[in-house]
Amino acid sequence: MFFFVTKAAEIQSLRQTISAELGASVSLQCSAPEKMSLVYWYKQSVGKKPQLLVTVPKYGSVEFYGEFKDNPRFMVARNSGIASLSISNTIPSDTAVYYCAEFNAGIMSFGEGILLILQDAEYGHHTILQKPMSYQGRQGDSVNFQCTIHTNVSHGDHRVYWFRHGSGESHPGIIYTHGNRSDECEKSSETDSPTQSCVYKLPKRNLSLSDAGTYYCAVAACGQILFGNGSNLKVEVIPLWYIFKVLNFLKALSFCFSQSTVRRIISFSIH
Repeated sequence: MFFFVTKAAEIQSLRQTISAELGASVSLQCSAPEKMSLVYWYKQSVGKKPQLLVTVPKYGSVEFYGEFKDNPRFMVARNSGIASLSISNTIPSDTAVYYCAEFNAGIMSFGEGILLILQDAEYGHHTILQKPMSYQGRQGDSVNFQCTIHTNVSHGDHRVYWFRHGSGESHPGIIYTHGNRSDECEKSSETDSPTQSCVYKLPKRNLSLSDAGTYYCAVAACGQILFGNGSNLKVEVIPLWYIFKVLNFLKALSFCFSQSTVRRIISFSIH
């Protein structure tokens, strides 16, 4: 697990999770307003303390630290309010949570953190498709997240997990697992095709503000966990004007109902 104390800051990560194949190049980005004189990048691997990777001043020379010093795979830039950390020729040890931070008035403030997940292409026998890519609803609404996994039947069973990464959380947390099940899978209609499609759903009912975040479908197979691109859920507060409008409608409906009832009683009495 990752343990890291953060403070809400103006500096924010632009993406909270990035998934890529080993050997690929990735770019991690944070918003860094021009008024910030110095931006820090930290790396925190699983079970380890955070490491200071580099400091990026608004003006002057960049300084790398420790194992990152004189390592050509790591490069940084700062332009138009964006601070970027680029990693080329990624290796397994690059998998970690990366934090951008600022130091102001004696206080170190951190962004939410960017989880970098690297996968070995040799075991990339599964394709994960998620929908909807994004959903914006109000409190009380419902949404169904769907995850379709295309896999080769010869590569054995797989287990499917759902993760949620909420705003301000350093890394995704598991919320549900489907286990080893085959009833959601359907083999390709092509006779000689070894592929099958498995559909998994995660219904969310009566949405609340705490449900907001990015939902990831992940499949565990061949000794690795492969993540989908995620579905972003935004939950809006029901505005007061809408609540008052509904209350007034119910009040008017109640009044009309009572008036109708009175008229019926009078009419019945007369007859």
